[in-house]
Amino acid sequence: MEALKLPTRKEQMIARENKKILDRIAEKLKTSTKEIEIEVQGEKDPIKIPVSALQHLNTIIDLMAQGKAVTVNPVDAEITTQEAADLLNVSRPYIVKLLEGGEVPFHKVGSHRRIKLKDFLAYKNQYKNKQREALDELAKQAQELDMGY
Repeated sequence: MEALKLPTRKEQMIARENKKILDRIAEKLKTSTKEIEIEVQGEKDPIKIPVSALQHLNTIIDLMAQGKAVTVNPVDAEITTQEAADLLNVSRPYIVKLLEGGEVPFHKVGSHRRIKLKDFLAYKNQYKNKQREALDELAKQAQELDMGY
């Protein structure tokens, strides 16, 4: 996986300016056609893309407008234990422990562990939800004990 970069302020501004236009175009094209043509200044031939690609572009532009880094991966993408550790912000040995403990499915390619990205993202969502629940419980207890924060 490629290192993620946050969009620059200029890229965010461009994305914000064009988001409404893309929304309007995407809405019009939902039922009317399966592909669109994009004309690029200085090019003789237009680019033909499926409407579904425009919908993905719309999502990317929306996220960039919010200042979020974006990456595109195929549905069947696999990641290494180091990439998983980077995504969860934990150590690689911690990820290996999760894998070997059956928390996240994986398979081996030679001696290397590989994790399906969709399986790992599902685990990450569970992990984040558990963190949120624990923090909510701590906040609730602090309020009940009138700890002043």
